[in-house]
Amino acid sequence: MAPRRAGRRFAPGRLRLAALGLFLVLAWLGMAYRLVQVQVVQAAELRERGLDQRLVERELAPDRGRIYDRNGDLLAMTVEAETIYAVPDLVTEPLYIAQQVGGMLGVDQEKLLAALESDSDFVYIKRQVDHETAEKVRQLGLDGVFFESEMTRSYPADAVAAHVVGFVDIDGNGLEGLELYYDELLRGTPGRQIFEKSLSGTPIPQGRREEIPAVPGADLVTTIDLPLQYATQDACVAALERTGAKGCWAVVLEAETGNVLAMAGAPVFDPVKRTTTDGSPFSNAVVREPYEPGSIQKTVTVAAAIEEGIVDVGTVFGAVADRIELHPGACESDTDDIYGCYQDFDEHETRDMTVRDIFTVSSNVGIIRIAQKMPPELLKSYIERFGLTAPTGIDYTGESGGLLNMPAGCSTCPLSAAIGYSLAVSPLQMAAAYGAIANDGVWIQPRLVSSIIDVDGNETENEPETREVVSPETARTMRELLAGVVESGTGGNASVPGYRVGGKTGTADKLDENGNYTDVTRASFVGLAPIDDPRLVVAVMVDEPAWEYRTGGQAAAPVFAEIMQQALHRLGVTPDGLEE
Repeated sequence: MAPRRAGRRFAPGRLRLAALGLFLVLAWLGMAYRLVQVQVVQAAELRERGLDQRLVERELAPDRGRIYDRNGDLLAMTVEAETIYAVPDLVTEPLYIAQQVGGMLGVDQEKLLAALESDSDFVYIKRQVDHETAEKVRQLGLDGVFFESEMTRSYPADAVAAHVVGFVDIDGNGLEGLELYYDELLRGTPGRQIFEKSLSGTPIPQGRREEIPAVPGADLVTTIDLPLQYATQDACVAALERTGAKGCWAVVLEAETGNVLAMAGAPVFDPVKRTTTDGSPFSNAVVREPYEPGSIQKTVTVAAAIEEGIVDVGTVFGAVADRIELHPGACESDTDDIYGCYQDFDEHETRDMTVRDIFTVSSNVGIIRIAQKMPPELLKSYIERFGLTAPTGIDYTGESGGLLNMPAGCSTCPLSAAIGYSLAVSPLQMAAAYGAIANDGVWIQPRLVSSIIDVDGNETENEPETREVVSPETARTMRELLAGVVESGTGGNASVPGYRVGGKTGTADKLDENGNYTDVTRASFVGLAPIDDPRLVVAVMVDEPAWEYRTGGQAAAPVFAEIMQQALHRLGVTPDGLEE
């Protein structure tokens, strides 16, 4: 029997060696596959992904539109500044930067140091730094500190036109005035920039770069006459010094067009720092702050009565006293009841008075007698027609619409409104109402911007609305009555040498927080000139003048005279009686 052959066996060492070889072969094949995938199949994708990680996309801010006065002088423009920032990972001297640079730029050094020592990728040190200051920082040669151009808003007229033009925030968004109202047009359309960055975050000069240019904003041509704006503001500042008042506001309208040639107030404010000289709000009271106007409202009352044929200037009212009691006992109270007891400012003997007399001396009692001849709804309709119960529609945000308190069942409210109480109006509303008297009975919507110029140079006119409120005959009659107020009545301080002017004084007590009338007043004057062919309307309101200046004739009329004289000279209006 043949012997059986033993089975073939692998030694343990050989088996392990074979397994290792197989693993290495498979690993090599895997690596080869991966290399092929990375270098061939995914190469383009990975290159693109790496590039994307190095690419930075940022918005390009457009040049904000310019704002001009009517003469082409700049009121607002965009200029280059520099933003200084840091990359904390690259900063080697955080304490030095915080102390030295922080001190130079006026930033909080402790906060800056904390930011520089933080894990942030990017830290603003200060934005919108002027070139001279930025250059001083640049000369320090600090690691991790970088510079970038940025646009900032500049106001060449400084505080002079601040209440009109307004201001923007640090990112160029309109916050007040024309900057806010026309923000969408002024801001333009942002562009886009894509660039390849280095590890430090700075652009690689030869790297990829794409750019879609920004489209600049539109320019505004305003109706403001800058020299007259200066004169108007100076007159208000001087009024505060003279009268000790809390505030002064004035507006100059061109009668035929509704153009606002000047709109100013005091205290003034800095449009860049956005602070007022006394810490008060910088809101434009000419447009936004309604107040009981007092006797300047009498012009509307008398115009309504004349237009309706209820009276004429020669109509006589018998036995006009210096006070009138509308219900028994109203005048017997320790405090006068403004809704039942009305008194003239000056005591006088009871006498017969014509409409002209009543208007010239601004008799409250006489005006009430005239108003008693009119149905309340008729008076209300004329107050509305003269634009005292609705916004004028001027191109300015936040305009007041006025208030009229004539509820049904209040028999005295219409009479109170007739003399300038029971309603509240803005100086602009009242200026526009007098503009209708100046413009032969046609009310014209005030405007601050005459035209808009787009990026292609196309100019669009800003057309105002108009409406007839009284006849030309009534308007001319009222102008003569207004002239009489200046020539022989309460408005003597409003006279302008060389010109015949007309206007009306107004004095209204202010209410306290409890709704009670006080001895503190708002003093007003609204007038027009030259009386035979009015070119201009000027409205002035002086808030809380000292006691000795508490009336419109004392506080506001002199301001009117100063502004009107400057305005007439500025427009080249020939003095009365002189040939052109």
